[in-house]
Amino acid sequence: MSHPHSLDEAAARALAQRVGQAMFAADVASRETMGMELLECAPGRAVMRMTVQPLHLNGHRICHGGFIFTLADSTFAFACNSYNKNAVAAGCSIEFLKPAHEGDVLTCEGVEQVLSDRHGIYDMTVRNQHGQVVALFRGKSAQISGTVLPEAGA
Repeated sequence: MSHPHSLDEAAARALAQRVGQAMFAADVASRETMGMELLECAPGRAVMRMTVQPLHLNGHRICHGGFIFTLADSTFAFACNSYNKNAVAAGCSIEFLKPAHEGDVLTCEGVEQVLSDRHGIYDMTVRNQHGQVVALFRGKSAQISGTVLPEAGA
């Protein structure tokens, strides 16, 4: 990883997992409203999954782009907070490449590209159950004060 920190790799992975668990437990929007699952939270990386439900469908009977965006945005949040330094989105963009339909299982993988000072760039790839790319999302994070886990604070 390009992120400078004093933790060894195993400790950094363990910290990221604890941060992910704590954030997911508090994330009512992702967990309950959207029905997402957090599959992985590692240093600078996260993976989430969501099954397209009837409530996600728009007037064309395909998954509303806002819900695909939310899956990518939530994955971005877990990836950029994985070092236990509070981070928020400073900007993001998405490209919709393929529609998602009711019953599709969407998996989003987010990967840190650059982390420099207080800002990071992260790329999210949303794929359906066939491995087809549904959307590409790029987010810029900004570090703010505080930590997710107080006991592991800076």
